[in-house]
Amino acid sequence: MLFSSVEFLFRFLPVFMLLYLIVPAKYRNFVLLAGSLVFYGVGEPYFVLLLIFSVVVNYGISKYMFWEPAAPIQNRVQRRVKRRRAALIISLVFDFSLLFLFKYWDFAAGTVNQLAGSELIPVLALTLPLGISFYTFQMVSYQVDCYRGVIEKPPGFVPFAAYVSMFPQLIAGPIVRYDEVADRMCGRRMRIRNLENGLKLFTLGLGLKVLLANQIGTLWNTIMTAGAGNLHPGVAWLGAAAYSFQIYFDFWGYSVMAMGLGKMLGFRIPQNFDSPYASRSISEFWRRWHITLGRWFREYVYFPLGGSHKGRLRTICNVFIVWGFTGLWHGADWNFVLWWLLFFLLLTIEKNSYGKWMERTKILGRLYTLAVIPITWVVFAISDMKQLAAYLGNMFGVQQTGVMVGVTQLLRYLQEYGVLLAVCILFATPFPIRWYNKWKDRWFAVLMLAVIFWFSVHEIMVGSNNPFLYFRF
Repeated sequence: MLFSSVEFLFRFLPVFMLLYLIVPAKYRNFVLLAGSLVFYGVGEPYFVLLLIFSVVVNYGISKYMFWEPAAPIQNRVQRRVKRRRAALIISLVFDFSLLFLFKYWDFAAGTVNQLAGSELIPVLALTLPLGISFYTFQMVSYQVDCYRGVIEKPPGFVPFAAYVSMFPQLIAGPIVRYDEVADRMCGRRMRIRNLENGLKLFTLGLGLKVLLANQIGTLWNTIMTAGAGNLHPGVAWLGAAAYSFQIYFDFWGYSVMAMGLGKMLGFRIPQNFDSPYASRSISEFWRRWHITLGRWFREYVYFPLGGSHKGRLRTICNVFIVWGFTGLWHGADWNFVLWWLLFFLLLTIEKNSYGKWMERTKILGRLYTLAVIPITWVVFAISDMKQLAAYLGNMFGVQQTGVMVGVTQLLRYLQEYGVLLAVCILFATPFPIRWYNKWKDRWFAVLMLAVIFWFSVHEIMVGSNNPFLYFRF
């Protein structure tokens, strides 16, 4: 079920919120769990069973981690450490095995079969369950935090299951650690003020998705339909810019809607974006883009590997490993491997040469980031390596065939999408969100949000309802 759908806006959400508000506080976690499973099950009627299975197994493992059998006092601590380590290993093997089976098996099998020249490993062609990368990472963070002692006492089954399957962030994040919502899972008060602010945030995110991401995405789709190898360089760069805006407002819109829904439910879902296109280096860009994913890899992979405290060579190796996981987390295909290597090289070069200088500049660093990021998004977007090579060649004036989409079409695209591009540029800066935070309670801001909601619903009703791009991860 999509947030930007009539089914969600006018059926699921009103009924769910009514039940959520009228039931006694002690039953709200149960309503949240049941509603989240319905939300997920509408789109994934079979894979909701996989979600439930994963939740049950992980909860059982975490309970075993905290189990204290009778033992001599002198052996109790030692046994606890061994038991927690064994439980953590079992949970990691279970969670990542499921993720590998559904997301990476076919890619690994196809690669091995291609190298061997025969069908050594069967290709399963399994459908990727929505949100499996996100809820797997949440459960892994929970298990690791239990092992580390960050979580001192396990919750009941219903609060744990509600935390994992909470529908505002179930399918595309943000990735929430349990300690960030633990107090609210045990008890939360519903306030009219939070409902109002949450609804405003949700409306803002809906507008970002429907009125910006969906609309600018049509430009990218139109250019790609023309053929990746037949583009004038200006058209190719325009398409790269269009996709850069599409994925930005698509994912930012979802994250803002998730924060708004979380606030309506009495939770504080962490921020996932901080104006990344205003960055002055690629390193800064990744500190601002998908903040919770970067935090997850930093805390659960990079720091355990030693971070940057064991010499330059070890740091480079750690960055290589982390970016390998980051690239493959986004998708099991060769373009994501190339995307991983590209960012690894950029980040390594930056860290060891011009990165800090670039971040101190006011203009040059931003121009550098805005020139490089669209190239990386093209690598991210096009999985066919021949098409990818052709498109990148077009961006730099290398045509494999004659130019079929030239200056005339470029001018037509600019005329047709010029206003939309200008609006996208404006909203990619920090100023609109600062304006919103300052004036959100004034009557004219509320009126503007009402207009955004009306136009968003109108577009949903008359236009194609594009799914969120991050759903496929």
